[in-house]
Amino acid sequence: MRLRTCLAAACLAAMSSIPCLATVFSSLHGVVHDAQHFPVKGAEVTVKAAASSFELKAITGPDGEFNLESVPLGIYSVAIEANGFAREEEVVTLQSGTNPVLHFALNVASVKTTVTVDEASEPVDSVTPTTLISRLDIDETPGASRTIGMEMITDYVPGAYMTHDMLHMRGGHQTSWLLDGISIPNTKIASNVGPQIDPKDINQLEVQRGSYDSEVGDRTYGVFNVLPMSGFEKNRDAELTVTAGNFYTGESQLSLGDHTARTAWYASGTGSRSNYGLATPIATVFHDATNSESGFVSVVRNQTPKDQLRFTGQLRQDYFQIPYDNSDTDYEFTSGYYDSFGLRDTQTERDGFVIANWVHTFSPKAILQTAPFYHLNISNYDSLPTDPTVATTWHQRSNYAGGQADFRADLGKRNTLSAGLYSFWQNENDLFGFVVNDGSASSQPNTTGIANAGLVEFYFSDHLRVNQWITLLGGMRFSIYHGGLDESAAYPRIGATAEIPKLHWVFRGFYGHFFQPAPLQTVSPSVLNYANGLPTGENTFTPIPSERDEEHQFGVQIPYKGWTLDITNVKNRVNDFLDHANIGESNMYFPIAVDGALVRAWEMTLRSPKLAKLGQFHLAYSNQIAEQRGNIIGGFTCSIPTDPACDLGPDYTPLDHDQRNTLNTGFTAKLPMHTWFATNVYYGSGFSNGLAGANEGPYNGSYLPVHTTFDISAGHALGEHWNLSASVLNVTNHRVLLDNSITIGGFHYNDPRMISAQLKYRFHF
Repeated sequence: MRLRTCLAAACLAAMSSIPCLATVFSSLHGVVHDAQHFPVKGAEVTVKAAASSFELKAITGPDGEFNLESVPLGIYSVAIEANGFAREEEVVTLQSGTNPVLHFALNVASVKTTVTVDEASEPVDSVTPTTLISRLDIDETPGASRTIGMEMITDYVPGAYMTHDMLHMRGGHQTSWLLDGISIPNTKIASNVGPQIDPKDINQLEVQRGSYDSEVGDRTYGVFNVLPMSGFEKNRDAELTVTAGNFYTGESQLSLGDHTARTAWYASGTGSRSNYGLATPIATVFHDATNSESGFVSVVRNQTPKDQLRFTGQLRQDYFQIPYDNSDTDYEFTSGYYDSFGLRDTQTERDGFVIANWVHTFSPKAILQTAPFYHLNISNYDSLPTDPTVATTWHQRSNYAGGQADFRADLGKRNTLSAGLYSFWQNENDLFGFVVNDGSASSQPNTTGIANAGLVEFYFSDHLRVNQWITLLGGMRFSIYHGGLDESAAYPRIGATAEIPKLHWVFRGFYGHFFQPAPLQTVSPSVLNYANGLPTGENTFTPIPSERDEEHQFGVQIPYKGWTLDITNVKNRVNDFLDHANIGESNMYFPIAVDGALVRAWEMTLRSPKLAKLGQFHLAYSNQIAEQRGNIIGGFTCSIPTDPACDLGPDYTPLDHDQRNTLNTGFTAKLPMHTWFATNVYYGSGFSNGLAGANEGPYNGSYLPVHTTFDISAGHALGEHWNLSASVLNVTNHRVLLDNSITIGGFHYNDPRMISAQLKYRFHF
C-alpha cells in the first residue's frame, strides 16, 4: 500500500513534466564529487534500463546533486560523465517506494578513463527481501508466460512452490496481488489456481516475501506487486501470440496499445485450452481438461501537470475438470482412504476487478493518491446429477468494494513520512447441496448462506536515513475487522539496514506483527447436516479467527563484480494459523484455523549481472521447516472435548505442504543471430507424507520422494515482426507423488512433460 502509485513510466515516456510518484516506482538521488570531495556541477547523469531502451537523463546542480523522482522499478545502469573527469558507471536495482542515494567519486581523465562498478545492489533503505522479474524474464523463462503458469514466481523466489494446485510461499498460502501498488482485496485461501493477472499482461513483477513496511498489507507470506503494460511503451502497436503443445494445448492473445502526449491505453484478450489442467491423483491423466478466457484493459491520462488518472480492469474465467483415479483396484480405492473412481466433477472460477486511481502531486516531495476498487471472485464446484455416489453442488461468490488512500512526503533529505487508509466491505454468498444416488445417506437440498464483513486499516511509517550507510524504519498498522468475529489489532513494524562502505554489503534486520483477516465462510444448513452425519463423529462449525503473525528476520546482501548474493533467515510464529481441510473424503476444502504454527527458513538467491553479455544465471534456494501445533479452533471443529481425537496436543507436527529443501537454478544464454536459450532445474526434497505410519500406500517414510525436473526454452527473432520460441517442461517426464493430502482431486502427482511452441507477430494498426 505504498504511496507512489501513478505511472511514472507513462509520464517519462510521454516527456511529461509531471513529477508523479508511484508504488511501483522509486526515487533515485545521487551526489557527484571529485577525489577531494568537492561537488561536481554540470555532470551528465544517464539512467538506462537493463532490459529495454528506456532512458532518463539529469544534470547535477551546484551542490553536485541530481534527483530523479519517478523511476520504474527494475535494474538500471547509471553513468556519470563530466568534462575533465573519467566516466563512472554503476548498476543498481530499484525497488518500489525506496529512495536510494548514490555517491560517485570522479577521477580526472588523465588518471583513469573508465570505471565500471557492476554491483546491482538493492537500495540501503529496504529491509524487505525482494525479487524483480522483468518482461524479458517472463518471455524467456520456460513456461512462465502461460495463462495458468506460476514459473515467473516459483523459478526465482526462494521457498515458492506449487502443491495440491496451490501456490505456497514461506510455509503459508495467503498472498496479495497488487496492481500499481493498489492491493486487490481477497480473504480467501488460494481462490484461483493460476496467477491473478495473466503473465503476458505484466511489464514488471516485484515479489516481496515478508518484513513489510507498515504501508504494505498483512498477507504475510508473499506480496506480488505488478506493473502492467500501459500503452506508453507502444505506438499503435499490436502483438498476436499463438501457442500450441501436447495434451491438445492451445493459447492465443491479441494485445494492442497506443499513446499520445497525455494519454495511453493498452488492451488484451486471451483464450486457452488444454487436456491437462490440475495436478492428477495418479501418473496418468484422466478427465483433466481446462480452458480460460480473459480480457485486460488499462487507461492512463495525465490530466494536469499535477493530476494523473488511471483505470485498470480485468475479467477472467477458468474452467477445470477435476481429475480422477480410474482404477478400482489400487490402494486408494481398496483402503477406503480416498476413492475418486467414477468422479466427473468440475470447477469454474471467475475473477474480475476494476481499479480507478487518482494521484495528485502537491510538490516534487509530497503526493496524495486515492483509489476506489471492486473485486469479484466466484468459485463453482459441480457434479453430474447422475454421479453414482454423491452429486455435489457448492457455489461461492465473493464481492469486495472499497478503496485505498495514501500520503507520502519527503521531510528534508533524510526523512520520508507516509500514512494511509485501506478499507473494504465484503459480501459472501454461498450455495451448497448434494444428491446421494447410492442410497447410503439422505440428500440435502441446495440452500444458501449469506454473510458480510468489513475491514478498516490505517498506518503510518517513517524512513530515517541517519547517513548514507544506515537507515532506520518504523511504523504502526491498525486493523479493525468485523466478520465471523469482531477483531482488532495495533501492530508495530521496525527495521534497520546498514551498509559497509566500499564493500557495499548491506545487513538488514526486522521485527514486526501482522494481522490477516480470516476467510468469511458461510455455512448453510446443508453443510452442517452433511458434516454432522459423517461417520467420523460429531462436528460443528465455529467462526474462524484471523491469523496473527510475529516475524523475526535478518539478512545480508553481498554484491561482487555484478553478482548479487542475498541470504535471509526468517522465523514466523503464528497464532490462529489459516489453513484448509476437507469435509470427510469430499473433494471440497474449507478454510480452518489451527491453534498455532511455526515457520523457520534460511533463504538464498544468487543472480549474475543483468547486463552480462553472454547471459544471466539465477539460483533460489530455501531450507524451510513449516509446522503446526494444537487443535483446529475455527471452521469445522471437533465438538466432543473429551474425545482423544479432539485433543491433538501441544507438539509441533509438519504441515502437509512442508518441504525442507527447495532449489531452482538456471541460465539464460544470449546466442548469435538474435537467439536465446534458457534452462531451469527444480529440486524438491519431498513433501510430508500424510499416510506416514498408517501402513497404506507405497511410501512409509515421513516424507514423500525427492523429485527433480529439468526445463528448457529457446527462441529466435525473425526480423522485427516475428519471433519463434519453444519450451519443454519436465524434459525427462519424471513423475512422483507430490502429496497425498485430500484436497481437490485427492492425491497429486507433479506435472508431466509439456511441450509447446509459440509464435509472436508484431504489427502496426
